[in-house]
Amino acid sequence: MEPEHRAVLRKFRVHLSDQLLVSDSIVPFLFQEGVLTEAQVEQVEGQLTNRQKNLKLLDILPNRGPRAFGAFLEALQDFSWIRDQLLLELQNTASAGTPGQNTPGTGSTGENIPAEHTGTGSAGEN
Repeated sequence: MEPEHRAVLRKFRVHLSDQLLVSDSIVPFLFQEGVLTEAQVEQVEGQLTNRQKNLKLLDILPNRGPRAFGAFLEALQDFSWIRDQLLLELQNTASAGTPGQNTPGTGSTGENIPAEHTGTGSAGEN
């Protein structure tokens, strides 16, 4: 996962932990896409509260390789307002950096680029 993706997840950690319902669609999607292993799904689902599940997922995601952030954005289809906040933050971060630089995971106009186009390698890479 790119450093700017990790930074966005860290910045929105509390907000994400309060807003998401990871068991319904996010964790199954990330497992389906090979971002999470079966053991990691069990770690997340083994938590007692929804907030604890969210925090566990946010602990695991940054170490799941270059496709993890893009797949996470795709998994947020039922939480479009959160997805939009994350993308806006990435866009703002990129515009504060090098002029004309595109943010990984977004195109030059801020549109989402599918996860398979945001990095290479397997989901298990750091």
